[in-house]
Amino acid sequence: MPPKRLPSGEIRSMKKLTARRRFPQPSWRWAALPFLLAVWSLAASRVPSYVLPQPWEVAAEGLRWIESGELGRQFLASLLREFGGFGAAILAAVLIGVSAGLWRPFREFVQPLLGLFMAIPPIAWAPLSLIFFGLGYLSIAVVIFIASAFPMAVTIQEGVLSIGGGEVRAARILGAKRFQLLAHVYLPASLPFLTAALRIGFAQAWRALVAAEMIGASQGIGWMVAMGGQVGNSAQVLLGITLIGLTAWLMESLVFRRIERRYESWRGQ
Repeated sequence: MPPKRLPSGEIRSMKKLTARRRFPQPSWRWAALPFLLAVWSLAASRVPSYVLPQPWEVAAEGLRWIESGELGRQFLASLLREFGGFGAAILAAVLIGVSAGLWRPFREFVQPLLGLFMAIPPIAWAPLSLIFFGLGYLSIAVVIFIASAFPMAVTIQEGVLSIGGGEVRAARILGAKRFQLLAHVYLPASLPFLTAALRIGFAQAWRALVAAEMIGASQGIGWMVAMGGQVGNSAQVLLGITLIGLTAWLMESLVFRRIERRYESWRGQ
């Protein structure tokens, strides 16, 4: 019996699919930054440079800060505050989120508190933190902690709650103890939610850091932006804004997206 011949439409579709695999479609991500710079340059050409400087003027301002060594010091001060407050927030979020996901009484107790702290803008805590701890590292780290710990705890809690009971019962039938359940069932199954929590928490922490530095700090990227605005140096303001956005973009692209792609199949399961 002769083999069945495919319709011409299906043959054309298969040829197109093969061609796409051989020659992948180009990505338009490369055009985003040049487009933004073009819009920026066009807008800057319509107003005086002291209002909105051109991109190359901001680059020249950045070179002056780099040559003086100040840019590295300000950036390092912000990073130390960010990772100090964010690191403490990760530990607290994992403890609260896992406990709330596994233990119903604790979940019912902590849910109103999580909702309350998430409803209050983190920057609203900055004046109180400054009163308690004064100007310095600790007051800003506390604001970062409050901004990031509670959203991460809620995300981790939802991840633990999403784990099916069948896997847990099967592990218990096989003799798994509580620690083994945590290490071999709950932890692998909740990894996608953990990475999503880190992504959300870092974004919240980074915004809170900049806002807190603008209010009560003597160094840092947020301080750069605030001081530039006070003296009317718009190039310094835009330099700080560029560093803020570039750092967040690098963390998103080089760290969190790669981690999420690593566990994409886990989320599907």
